[in-house]
Amino acid sequence: MKKVVLTAMVLTLSLTTLTSCRETKDKAKEATEEAAETLEDAGDDLKKAADDAADAMKDAGEEAKEMGEKAMDSLKKAGEETMDAAKKAGDEMKEAAKKAIDSI
Repeated sequence: MKKVVLTAMVLTLSLTTLTSCRETKDKAKEATEEAAETLEDAGDDLKKAADDAADAMKDAGEEAKEMGEKAMDSLKKAGEETMDAAKKAGDEMKEAAKKAIDSI
């Protein structure tokens, strides 16, 4: 009778351990699947962030180009105005020199 009770207890313990192992396996599988989903989501978020950063850099480049073009236009205009003023001053000096020569 002792052997039967002992065998029953060992069998019960074995079944309990087997059930526990199956639950652990299922929980490990679930955790692995959740980790995979989390990594996939993180990858998607990183891709989206990289795309946003690329768009921002493109926009910044276009703005810098526009600012450069405006600066070049301003410099060109300032150069033209300076040349016009220098020409006008030169003509005035030439006229003044002629008047000075004529008065001598």
